Amino acid sequence: MSFEITPEVAQMRERVCALHAELLRWGLVTWTSGNVSGRVPGTDLIVIKPSGVSYDDLTPELMVVTDLEGKVLAGDLAPSSDAESHNEVYRRMPEVGGVVHTHSPYATAWAARGEAIPCVLTAMADEFGGEIPLGPFALIGSDAIGKGIVDTLAGHRSPAVIMRNHGVFTIGKDPKSAVKAAVMAEDVARTVHLARQLGEPVPIAQEHVDQLYDRYQNVYGQQPSPKEQ
Repeated sequence: MSFEITPEVAQMRERVCALHAELLRWGLVTWTSGNVSGRVPGTDLIVIKPSGVSYDDLTPELMVVTDLEGKVLAGDLAPSSDAESHNEVYRRMPEVGGVVHTHSPYATAWAARGEAIPCVLTAMADEFGGEIPLGPFALIGSDAIGKGIVDTLAGHRSPAVIMRNHGVFTIGKDPKSAVKAAVMAEDVARTVHLARQLGEPVPIAQEHVDQLYDRYQNVYGQQPSPKEQ
């Protein structure tokens, strides 16, 4: 039985393919070590990067389409080795529309230390609603990483998690949002690292974290006019 590439699937393939360039642009990946995936809205179809393919060689047609169980429905190449981790997130978090994995250097340095990134910057309160939490160690290639991601994020507002000794996973309402979270995670990981070279960073009070998060999530940016509401 052949699989139909609908306009929605084709569009998601284009988006996911293009977003990999953002990982390179922001210095989040080296060689082929990172991936973006997206859920086709209103479906259980996942689009993800093929395993081991150079970013320069990626095309929308090479993006692999799977179901939530990882069965390949479209694409001639094997999906990313992190596909099962992504799928576990999508299975257990139906609100998630995009997942990103990177080994960005500063955030991954915190993973190597086995330490969460404390909330000591207003930008962290804005984007992550607190610390960037640390997830457990898990071997690649099974659903253990995905379970660790979901279980860790369940108690946090953060769209990012640092998996011990591994790297960074981020989630979002769509793939672009997940990429933004990955970019921001690396940015604050670098800044907090630099702050520690000067001394102990000063934490932000929880009440202020809550106020900053609420403002950024609900007030910041362009708001719809009364006629559009």
